[in-house]
Amino acid sequence: MPNPDPSPRLTDTTALARNRARANALFLQEVAQDEIEDRLELVNKTFQAPAIVTAFPDLWRTKRSGAVVLEEADVLPLKMRGHDLVIHSLGLHWANDPVGQLIQCRRALKPDGMLLAAALGGQTLQELRRVLAEAEVAVTGGLSPRVAPMGEVRDLGALLQRAGLALPVADTVALSVRYQTMWHLMRDLRAMGEGNALQTRLRYPTRRAVLERAAELYVDSFAHPDGGIAATFELIILTGWAPDESQPKPLRPGSAQARLADALRTDETSLPD
Repeated sequence: MPNPDPSPRLTDTTALARNRARANALFLQEVAQDEIEDRLELVNKTFQAPAIVTAFPDLWRTKRSGAVVLEEADVLPLKMRGHDLVIHSLGLHWANDPVGQLIQCRRALKPDGMLLAAALGGQTLQELRRVLAEAEVAVTGGLSPRVAPMGEVRDLGALLQRAGLALPVADTVALSVRYQTMWHLMRDLRAMGEGNALQTRLRYPTRRAVLERAAELYVDSFAHPDGGIAATFELIILTGWAPDESQPKPLRPGSAQARLADALRTDETSLPD
């Protein structure tokens, strides 16, 4: 008998590919692209050999001509130490092995090469997740997976260190988007290719009563002040560098050449044991 796959898989990649093939509204991808470009403008370095990992290659080919643009995959065909910049654009939340994705990107970087990754953070769709969970428990007495798990900024920042990247930085961009109803939000998610592609998702339609109750809870709990409902999207931008001797390094403990009290022109007071 064949051995079962020992590693659990988060994402049904066939369903994910089908969802993305139908996508025709890419505003989140465009926001992520703008955030990445803004950060690149702040870097005092010209990148000669960039690579981009994305679910929507055409979006990036028009932005960065000459870059190697790859579609997302569990194994990325990136050349070892072949790039001075790798961009991973808004796909880590669907990756079966997000740390592995970052490790592959780090291996593809030349020394002192830069990684820029955009990911959806844990506050994304918090309102929708809450009302769907409450409605499903109330109507069916159970709970099924509906939204891909997304990391908090601290957790995602730690992934950079686990992947062996130096000078890791993680920051967030919060977006509050107004929709007419929950139904309009769910239709927009499908149009973005962000429908449910979890391996453990229900394989039959959700009961109408669950969705109707969730829509009522949404209006009651998360009405937008200008009308309709509010939906949160949190982008987390990850920055890291391939290690290189030229990079600044922290001093070892006890190596300071001056006392902090002298610099502050104050007296040093010993604390009692």
